Amino acid sequence: MFRKIYEWTMRLAGSRHAPASLAAVSFAESSFFPIPPDVMLAPMVLARREKAFVYAAICTAASVAGGLLGYAIGVWLEPLGLVILRLFGHPEGQAEFQKWFDQWGLAVILIKGATPIPYKLVTITAGLARFDLFTFIWASVLTRGVRFFAVAAILKYFGPAMLQEFERRLNLYSILLLALLVGGIVLLKFVF
Repeated sequence: MFRKIYEWTMRLAGSRHAPASLAAVSFAESSFFPIPPDVMLAPMVLARREKAFVYAAICTAASVAGGLLGYAIGVWLEPLGLVILRLFGHPEGQAEFQKWFDQWGLAVILIKGATPIPYKLVTITAGLARFDLFTFIWASVLTRGVRFFAVAAILKYFGPAMLQEFERRLNLYSILLLALLVGGIVLLKFVF
């Protein structure tokens, strides 16, 4: 199964629709979609390394725009925001994240925006907490930019060797990635 998804993603990464698809996934992931844009960014950079930073910029801009949608969901569609939080394993929703923002403020956006933790949790709860919009925007640009440009740079300069290794052990790395994601969500649940 992982092989088919991987091959489909690699074909899409080389297609003329790749940049628009990357923008759509990046936008949606910041507010409601479960798949992170790295799933598309990585094969796109590997397919066309000369466009690595263009793809990272697309990813960043679309992610921040999607983050504004997530923020708006938190502000104006609170019931929907709480449903999304519950779907991603946070039934305490607003109270839990309000405590995060009260205690850590800007650090929540800066740290969580650069990690594999679903960014939609940050964007929706920033809206629920009525976090300062201007600070939310510049912190999102900074943290998402650092994340996507770092991924793009690593793959641009070290990608071919990494790609060969990844393709050789695709199932193992897919299982490890899935385990890390689940472990990260469980850790997030118990630590915060």
